Amino acid sequence: MKQRRTIAIILVIITVLIIISVPVWLLTPLGANVLGLGQPDLNGPPLTPLTYKPLPRTTPQAELTPVGAPGQFSATEALLMDADTGTLLYEKKGETEVPMASTTKIMTALIAIQIGKLDQVITVRQDAYDEVHDNGGSGAGLVPGDKITVRALLYGLMLPSGDDAAVSLADGLAGSTGNFVAIMNVEAQRLHLYQTHYANVDGLEVTDNQGHIIPGVHYTTPYDLARLARYAMSIPLFAQVVSTKEYDLSATGTNHPYKWQNINNLLYDYSGTLGIKTGWTPQAGGCLVFAAKRNGHTLIGVALNSTNETTRFTDARALLNWGFSLPTQTPQV
Repeated sequence: MKQRRTIAIILVIITVLIIISVPVWLLTPLGANVLGLGQPDLNGPPLTPLTYKPLPRTTPQAELTPVGAPGQFSATEALLMDADTGTLLYEKKGETEVPMASTTKIMTALIAIQIGKLDQVITVRQDAYDEVHDNGGSGAGLVPGDKITVRALLYGLMLPSGDDAAVSLADGLAGSTGNFVAIMNVEAQRLHLYQTHYANVDGLEVTDNQGHIIPGVHYTTPYDLARLARYAMSIPLFAQVVSTKEYDLSATGTNHPYKWQNINNLLYDYSGTLGIKTGWTPQAGGCLVFAAKRNGHTLIGVALNSTNETTRFTDARALLNWGFSLPTQTPQV
């Protein structure tokens, strides 16, 4: 036991000596000579200074700052968002769940773009024709039996708001409208649109066998719609389709000729309009999801349950005019 204690003491002393001697060997002339490092040449050329190139500093973009509120408009639910930052500039019942009419087709188009091949040819079925003619829906005038690409059907869906185009895309890409609706609801959850639920692909009112409207099964909120629109507009093809005023599909051996005009009036009379989708049913009222860009700022807005199909555009102009007139503020960094 005594021998082990002696060995331990010797090891501790050796360790301390090593620790003390390291700076001597490395930092003194004696150590440098012994190790062969030589004396530093104090009269030699100066060391080359290290160059420092600072990274360019990004100037923060001036952001729109909400002040006051828009003037009067008829929509009972509305919202305006700064699309550049995601900041809400204004909302009126922004999280109230209400019918969405044909603004549904924003999600229909988004799913079609994500799961379909643009050159895939889809045959128009009888159910697509019946959706328009039996339910009084808006249509692209599709003829059963015509074979049309997914790309062309997207224009038939979004410009004239074709319910027949919506059903054709659902049938061709998912086998049925029911299967397609299931995908829409999964995507809504993926995008965290927790106050949105779809019961069909076109936004027509859901009815029972006696024709009575079933409330509370097909709904969204202005906030969910604005966030969905912001995401959809980040997809170049979607943004291109909804900004198109007119689309012509020539006749071929497999399809009739079609000429579709965009029914979003803002594209024709409000400078800077980018799209995106109209809607109307007696239950939902006049609906409009819209986007415009001016002076480097992009706004996305929603107007739901406007008085009629005309006032939805008046409401949108009022919201946009107010938004673009807001003062800007550069954020602190």
